[in-house]
Amino acid sequence: MTALALSELTLSHFRSHKAACLSLEAGPIAIHGANGAGKTNILEAVSLMSPGRGLRRASAEAMVRRPEALGWKVSAVLRSLHQMHEVETFSEEGTSRQVRIDGKAATQVALGRIARVLWLIPSMDRLWIEGADGRRRFLDRMTLSFEPTHAEATLTYEKAMRERNRLLKDQVRDAAWYGALEAQMAKAGTAIHANRQMCVAQLIEAQKEAETAFPTATLALTQSEGEMPEGEDALLAALQESRSRDLMAGRTLIGPHRADLEAVYAAKQVAAKDCSTGEQKALLVSLILANGRALATSFGAPPVLLLDEVAAHLDANRRAALYDEIIALGAQAWMTGTEPELFDTLQGRAMFVEVGEDDGISYLKGTT
Repeated sequence: MTALALSELTLSHFRSHKAACLSLEAGPIAIHGANGAGKTNILEAVSLMSPGRGLRRASAEAMVRRPEALGWKVSAVLRSLHQMHEVETFSEEGTSRQVRIDGKAATQVALGRIARVLWLIPSMDRLWIEGADGRRRFLDRMTLSFEPTHAEATLTYEKAMRERNRLLKDQVRDAAWYGALEAQMAKAGTAIHANRQMCVAQLIEAQKEAETAFPTATLALTQSEGEMPEGEDALLAALQESRSRDLMAGRTLIGPHRADLEAVYAAKQVAAKDCSTGEQKALLVSLILANGRALATSFGAPPVLLLDEVAAHLDANRRAALYDEIIALGAQAWMTGTEPELFDTLQGRAMFVEVGEDDGISYLKGTT
C-alpha cells in the first residue's frame, strides 16, 4: 500500500475554486473535465504540500480567487509513512504563504520532511531547448525531494549573490565589502553543488534499475564556463580571484548559478535538445519516474506525483506504459486530461474525478 498519500483535500477560495472537498484513495487519480474547469488548480494546491512556490511558481496573492480576494486556504490529511498529519497552508488578504502542521505553525522546510511531491507540467516540455535557468529549477526541485534543506541553501546563496552583484554594478572595489558575502556564497554554494551531484547520482542509479518503455538519459552536471570549484575554500578563493573580471561584467560569473543539466538519449546517443518533441517528453517522464524510484528507497515511500496533461505528446502505447509504471511504483499520481478516455487503461486501477462547477461551488465527483 502507498505509504505517502493525501486522503482528504479541501480548497477554500483557491484560484477558481470557491469551495471544494475531495476524499481520496491512495492510488492513481485521473482528473478530467472541460478546459477551464480548474483541473490544474487542484494539482497546484497539492503541490503546496511541499516547500516552495508550487508548480506555477506563483505568489501567494496570485492564488486567491477573484473577485473576492479574501485570502485562500488549502487543507489536507496526509499519510506519511506510518503517521497521519493535518496540513494547512494559507494566505490571508495578500499576506505571504503560511503553513500549519497538526495545528502548529511550521516552516516550509518542515513540509519537506513529511512529504515528497514531484510534478511534470506542460511548460516543462520545452525544458531541453530553452535556457539553463529552467533546467536548474528542474534539477533543484528533484534535489529538494532528496534533501529538504536544499531550498535554504539556495535562498542563502541567491540573497548573498544579489548583494554582491549590487556592489559589482556600483563598481565598489574595497575588498572589505565583499568578504562576508563571498563567505556566505562559498558555504551555501558548496552545499548546493554537493546536493545536485548527489541528486544526479541517485537518478543515474535509479535509471539502471528500470525496466521501462521510456528512454534512459545519460546525465551530466556542467558549468556554462569552466569547472565548478570543489569545496568551500576553493569556491571562496575562486570568487575572490574572479572579482576584477566580475567588476567588468557587473555580475558574478562563477558559482552554482552557472550550472546546467545536460541529458543525452542514451540508446541513440543524441542530445536531448536535438530529439523529437515526443522523445523529449519521454525523457522527462523517464526522469520523473527515476526520481520516484530513488525516493521510494531513500525516503521509504514513493512521492506524490502531479502529472498535468500528461498524455500530451505520448502515444497510446506510451500512455499505457506510463500508467503501468505508476502502478508498479505504488505512487499516488494525480493526472489531468480533458477526457476520461485518455485514462482508459487505468479503469479499475484508479480513482476517476470529474471537475466542474455548480452555482460557484466546484464539484469533484469521484468514481473508481
